[in-house]
Amino acid sequence: MSDFNGKSIIVTGGSLGMGLACARRFAAGGGKVMIVANDKASVDSAVAEIGENAAGFVGDVRRNDDMAAAVQTAASRHGGVDVLACCAGIQRYGTVVDTPEEVWDDVLDINLKGIFLASKFAIPEMRKRGGGAIVAISSVQAYASQAGVAAYTASKGAINALVRAMALDHAGDNITVNAVCPASIDTPMLHWAADLWKGDGTAEATLDAWGRGHPLGRIGKPCEVAELVAFLASEKARFITGADVKIDGGVLTKLGIVIPD
Repeated sequence: MSDFNGKSIIVTGGSLGMGLACARRFAAGGGKVMIVANDKASVDSAVAEIGENAAGFVGDVRRNDDMAAAVQTAASRHGGVDVLACCAGIQRYGTVVDTPEEVWDDVLDINLKGIFLASKFAIPEMRKRGGGAIVAISSVQAYASQAGVAAYTASKGAINALVRAMALDHAGDNITVNAVCPASIDTPMLHWAADLWKGDGTAEATLDAWGRGHPLGRIGKPCEVAELVAFLASEKARFITGADVKIDGGVLTKLGIVIPD
């Protein structure tokens, strides 16, 4: 597999969960991957696992200076920037009444502003290479919300809108911009949520129950999301831009939600 040979790739949130799966997939395809995350231990672990095709940058996606430095480091180390995969994200629970302002700000800053800042600095580098691809991790909750996740759902709907705007703004630069919208995926964040909502049961039983809520009868795997991200970032998808692609085990179809073309 050599679909990313010669490509310089940045993965924000690349040290855990779907981001780590994306970093693995890009590196397996021959790409030179810069993993960006704010936890040094997990960044070091991810780089050690992936090996010579990976490097790490410890930084906060909410900070302008950190994202500028992360992109510059990737460009200097790997000769430019071809692909940006925005995978950093958090989940928090609460209505607009009981969500503290600082929690709202954290969710919107990490989930949405992080994409804005990473793209702000990556796009000029992509222009130098004659084009590129940006893929952002959104969620099925951009379309259908559960109760009590006001900040999270707002951030994911905004990601899809931002992707559409960037796709139009940068089509002339030969830069594609797309969103991937997963349902429940087997990540540390989902395990955290299952532990939070397990009640008198176990986190494992809660995850099993959530899996049965999908028509395919299970939760998704990070590597499955990574394959979709890799496709949208690849040369095979150069005529796809401004799209938000579901990877949800059929859950939105079960709910009767049809996404227009």
